[in-house]
Amino acid sequence: MKPLHHEIPHGSLAHADHLDWLESEAIHIMREVAGQCSNPVLLFSGGKDSICLLRIAEKAFRPGRFPFALLHVDTGHNYPEVTSFRDKRAAELGERLIVRTVDDSMKRGTVVLKSPTESRNKHQSVTLLEAVAEFAFDACIGGARRDEEKARAKERIFSFRDEFGQWDPKNQRPELWDLYNARINPGENIRAFPISNWTELDVWQYIAREKLELPSIYFAHRRPVVRRGGALVPVTELTPARDGEAIEEVLVRFRTVGDITCTAPVESAADTVEKIIAETAVTTITERGATRLDDQTSEASMEQRKKEGYF
Repeated sequence: MKPLHHEIPHGSLAHADHLDWLESEAIHIMREVAGQCSNPVLLFSGGKDSICLLRIAEKAFRPGRFPFALLHVDTGHNYPEVTSFRDKRAAELGERLIVRTVDDSMKRGTVVLKSPTESRNKHQSVTLLEAVAEFAFDACIGGARRDEEKARAKERIFSFRDEFGQWDPKNQRPELWDLYNARINPGENIRAFPISNWTELDVWQYIAREKLELPSIYFAHRRPVVRRGGALVPVTELTPARDGEAIEEVLVRFRTVGDITCTAPVESAADTVEKIIAETAVTTITERGATRLDDQTSEASMEQRKKEGYF
């Protein structure tokens, strides 16, 4: 049986491979959160990055329970393959899963859509901040990586948020020698990113090494799509084809998963982790640049959303 921990023998650090180093750093960061924060939570969506976080948490804290609950902020428009996997994986681990939805915020009147068809993705910030206040979380552990997007490249490992849940890239703490400062005043918050230094390729190589199960949506499958603005837009009840658009049945996979209204697949025949690794190794387009439709507009830019409290 494959051991849960990949121990690096004392005196053998020079022989540790790349993934061992990344894993060791991530375990250290997660333990720092648990040690310094009184009520942290791990953001778990069922996506590949948060699946890696669960594996890191297993290695950091098993055979004990995780020292935090799992939280998913659901738009209510997520792909069912992913939310079903989310529930299944949390149940397998026996860990507490908290789900809060943008629908909850809409009922409270704290989120008001401009139109019924507006994407709910950017409104997750409101629901997240409401969940943080509801449970008095002082740290949120997330799977964001610096290679995803320019704004995320500005993040520290421990990213400070003020009493309004806002992020100021100019007001971040130094992290010399991997020393992290989680001291906060009441109402303030820390966002911690254990896999911040990983790349998309690292994630897939780690998934392969650890033999991690994933939602089927990550692998090549046939799906009706339309070609719009250089992207493949899935044809669903939420994202119907427009007048004049031709619906095609295309072999696709998802590089990243999120709200149906803003997450597009890429054309691919990669139906195994090994084939995805081979594709990822030669791609020149970031996963968000290729597949997140809402990142293409200034109104919904990642940096602006992060300043408002987004992941």
